[in-house]
Parts: sequence; C-alpha cells; structure tokens
Amino acid sequence: MTVRAILEQKGSSVFTVKIDADLETAAKLLSQHRIGALLVDEGKGKYAGILSERDIVRACANHGVQALQLPVSKAMTTKVLHCSPQDTVHYVMEMMTRHRFRHLPVVSDTGDLVGIISIGDVVKRRIEQAEQETAEIIQYIATA
Repeated sequence: MTVRAILEQKGSSVFTVKIDADLETAAKLLSQHRIGALLVDEGKGKYAGILSERDIVRACANHGVQALQLPVSKAMTTKVLHCSPQDTVHYVMEMMTRHRFRHLPVVSDTGDLVGIISIGDVVKRRIEQAEQETAEIIQYIATA
C-alpha cells in the first residue's frame, strides 16, 4: 500500500496560506476546510513551511490571544519533511511517529507538490487494509 493509493482515494487538494497572513486568517482557513494544516506559500510556487493547528495553539500559549495577529511566518514549522507517492504507508507511519508530526506533503520525483496526507488518512487506510486481510483469512478458513 502506497501514498499514491491514499491520494487516489482522498484527492490531491492542498490548501495554502500566504506567509504574511495572520494566524487568525490561517485558523479560519483550517476551520473552513476542516483540515489540520496549511502549506505556507511564499509566492512563485515556493513553500516556506507548514502551519498546523498545534503551531497556532503553541503561539497562543506563548503570546495569549494577541498571537492571532502574528504573521504565519512567526508560528510555522520551517523544517518540512515530505514523502513521495511511491512510499509505503508503513514507512510514512514510521516517519510521522519518529518526527512527531501529523501532516506530510507529497512531492513527486520531479519536485512537484502532488498532495498532502495526514495521520488520519494513513490510519484509515491501514485499518481498511487490516479489515480486508481479516476477511480474506476468514474466507480462506471457511473454504479450507
């Protein structure tokens, strides 16, 4: 099972926020799209980082309600790892667990952004796989 299979099922939409937008704008985008992270667009097709709900919560914890007026650039994560469509779900789960993040941009071999996956997407796919394997084992036992 690969990242490509997840994107085929969920789609490849990626939501972004401008690097100079404030955190309140970003929070509204997250809520509007019912997602947990936005890629931070610095213009001309380049991404400066990723902003997650956790980043906004940390900013609010450190700066109080005034944090919502801070630019995204002050709260975003700048060291963004990514995966490729060919990566396995197991590899991605391991990477997310080791580095403690929940969202991962998907980048093609040519360097193009082709989607983003979340830990929820990965877990959902893994559960589907486990259910399918269980059904196959039950069927095998029943016909043996």
